[in-house]
Amino acid sequence: MIDLALEWNNDTSIADLVLSSGALQTHSGLRSAILISLFSDARADDTAILPEEGGDRGGWWGDDFGGEVSSAAADRDDRNAIGSRLWLLRRSKVTQQVLRDARQHVLDALGWLIRDGIASAVSVEVEVQGDRLAIAVTLDRPTGPARERYDFTWEASVS
Repeated sequence: MIDLALEWNNDTSIADLVLSSGALQTHSGLRSAILISLFSDARADDTAILPEEGGDRGGWWGDDFGGEVSSAAADRDDRNAIGSRLWLLRRSKVTQQVLRDARQHVLDALGWLIRDGIASAVSVEVEVQGDRLAIAVTLDRPTGPARERYDFTWEASVS
């Protein structure tokens, strides 16, 4: 799979396209797909506590047309939705529960890798580094390199 190359800036917590001599760069890895999966805002369900009262529930309008992965898919997590619910943790005080929630949000966002057969397993570690969350994603691949690791930091205004 060839994607446009995205570069993650740890200082600004923003991804941007990579240009070289005025041309967009591509790569055949999963880093860009994982960046989009983790740092795009998935729609919050109706029971979620939003970081801002009366705020937007997030999400991408195209998710309404993504369809289900299979006819047996019953809930939103089984749909081809883009993004994670990490954004719901903005302004959260770091507790063990918030770290568990962050880990689960990452696993949910990357579930498509297993459903689509790209990874046989996804493991996630989340820890606090200063005012940021450090996220380590390890993929076990059924073909190609046996194991790949991707590291990101995310500034969530945590304290």
